[in-house]
Amino acid sequence: MKDHNSRITEPEEARVRTVTVSKLKASLSEYLRRVKAGEEVLIIERGRPIAKLTPATGVETLPDYLLALEKQGLVKIGSGKLPRNFWQLPRPKDPKGKVLQAVLRERERGW
Repeated sequence: MKDHNSRITEPEEARVRTVTVSKLKASLSEYLRRVKAGEEVLIIERGRPIAKLTPATGVETLPDYLLALEKQGLVKIGSGKLPRNFWQLPRPKDPKGKVLQAVLRERERGW
């Protein structure tokens, strides 16, 4: 969708959208959604480019529900990659099935 304050620059394959500061302020959420979807946004002030919003690269983004669970203290977000042999490591012992019972109770409660 194009309007008088924003346009797609050439070539269109580059997916760079140009927007004035005032239009960006008025529609920030819309432009952030576009950036999350992979577009770049070139910000113009008084006819001159001043900044570019680009998708974050090299940064792993997490779903909102995981961030909410972390904020509640229910999960801890990992800080690195698993060791190469992680899935071959021996599993912890739970001969009485207490972990499984706890998980099933949580599911019943809707946690």
